[in-house]
Amino acid sequence: MNTATTTITLNEGFLARRRPLDWVFALVVLGGGLWAFNRYAASMDVYEKAILLGTLPAAIWLGWFWRPLQGLAAAVAGVSLAAIGAYGGDLARADQVFWLKYFLSSQSAILWSCMLFFMATAFYWGGLAVRGQADVFERLGSRLTWVAVGMALVGTMVRWWEGHQLGPDIGHIPVSNLYEVFVLFCWLTALFYLYFEEKYATRALGAFVLLVVSAAVGFLLWYTVVREAHEIQPLVPALKSWWMKLHVPANFIGYGTFALAAMVAFAYLIKAQATETRWYKLAPLWLLGVVLCFEPLVFRKSPGGGMSNYWAVYFGISALIVAGILLARRRIAERLPSFEVLDDVMYKSIAVGFAFFTIATVLGALWAAEAWGGYWSWDPKETWALIVWLNYAAWLHMRLMKGLRGVVSAWWALVGLAVTTFAFLGVNMFLSGLHSYGTL
Repeated sequence: MNTATTTITLNEGFLARRRPLDWVFALVVLGGGLWAFNRYAASMDVYEKAILLGTLPAAIWLGWFWRPLQGLAAAVAGVSLAAIGAYGGDLARADQVFWLKYFLSSQSAILWSCMLFFMATAFYWGGLAVRGQADVFERLGSRLTWVAVGMALVGTMVRWWEGHQLGPDIGHIPVSNLYEVFVLFCWLTALFYLYFEEKYATRALGAFVLLVVSAAVGFLLWYTVVREAHEIQPLVPALKSWWMKLHVPANFIGYGTFALAAMVAFAYLIKAQATETRWYKLAPLWLLGVVLCFEPLVFRKSPGGGMSNYWAVYFGISALIVAGILLARRRIAERLPSFEVLDDVMYKSIAVGFAFFTIATVLGALWAAEAWGGYWSWDPKETWALIVWLNYAAWLHMRLMKGLRGVVSAWWALVGLAVTTFAFLGVNMFLSGLHSYGTL
């Protein structure tokens, strides 16, 4: 008589699933963090020390949760330290040492990341457009995105060090002005996308998500030239606070994931209307055209009047992108993942963004109480932050309580990007208030 044997496999614990390299990564993070604490503790207050010590377990957990971050962290740390070593304590060497001048000074690294983001966007779209070699194009797009994220992080780390070399009152975490937060937005949005790319085993969405990153890069390059924003400046008094180290990154995790969700929503609408022939039913495409053309319409003026050459070229490229998507919408729709995957990515992006935006809003209120004596003052920036929060709170409520799905959900997420963009840039451009230090 045969005896059936039943094997029960118990789920391994989180620590039991760690590989040797996971523990090596943890030891390196702890060692580096404790070395930094020992060396710079005298320059930090108690809150900054708490932030540094709290960052260590968070970094280890992130590296364990998504292992590609371990390689990214090692590469960024190694290249950043090499760049700092090449300076030899003298910032003038940025124009004398080949690797610093053309690759590893903060501005050079950030400009390389901008170019790589553009190239990655082109390759992702190539993957949607060509037949037979789509995987090759998309794989190149993915790898270029990883390198772009790495270079943006290297530029951020080196810029942080450069600021402290300029003077004790000048150095600060580089998240204090539009130039710095646009760099933050670009690599954060791209990195969140890369996580979803691996999780769902599809690269087709890179073409859409990298569009919004490229639009941000377009503004960043213009802002660098017109405002010379890459120059490191001392902090204004209102920003000289340890709260900035928490509030701004949390805020931009929200902005980045909301933007990601909106572009996935746009892909959803393209897939849903792939066979539509009536022009007035192709509203998502026309809306994308308005969004892409927003920047040249707002920042178009040149010193001599009219639209500058830069924004004229940007406008032309935007029009070509919209026309290309319109003509190839059926081919694009075939390459996109299922509606279920698109809906799930949209939901998870908004859920993560909402959690961090909530944290950022609470931290901002605490910061305001310390800086201005009140938790809430109905400043335009605060008011629009509340509008953004209510918009996504309602979206999540309708999804979780009422089962919101499909085209309505996608349209709502796409319109949410317009609301978020006005809260981020529009308030700085058209309204004044306590946050006027962030004006254009």
